[in-house]
Amino acid sequence: MPNQHNLEQVKILQDKFAQAQSAVVVEYQGTTVNDQVELRSALTEAGGEMYVTKNTLIDLAVGKGKVTDSLTGMNAVVFSFEDPVAALKALFKFHKDTDKLVIKQGVMGDKVLSIEEVESLSKLPGKQELMTTLVIRLKGPAYGLVNVLKAGPRDLVYALRALQKQLETA
Repeated sequence: MPNQHNLEQVKILQDKFAQAQSAVVVEYQGTTVNDQVELRSALTEAGGEMYVTKNTLIDLAVGKGKVTDSLTGMNAVVFSFEDPVAALKALFKFHKDTDKLVIKQGVMGDKVLSIEEVESLSKLPGKQELMTTLVIRLKGPAYGLVNVLKAGPRDLVYALRALQKQLETA
């Protein structure tokens, strides 16, 4: 009979998986407390969270057998809530800087992602970057049209100033 604490942990994990845009199983063995604090703050800043619990509870929360192969050693789940890519970028930046984490598998919706898929996801531009690019692309033609429409009067003003300077010097 499972104890109440474990049932609550599974419920919390299931809620987090339901809310998350993406999640990644990582092995954090070999990291210091300072490393974990640094990683957690970077993830929080990116709209994510690192959650440490038992491997069997992670397996039950994801769905029995989906990520069982990855659940050996000391594991945690990194959730990305606001943007599916933002927390992954922070995770891979930390991994690249410290080389202390082992990134195992990811989950996005009902799909289990391999390490390669998680890495390629982390290289995609984030939601904010895509929105900025879209605004710039939409604004570009209008900006060009305004410049073309202003060109005639602006050139006339320049010509009149040049004529005025020419008359003043003469």
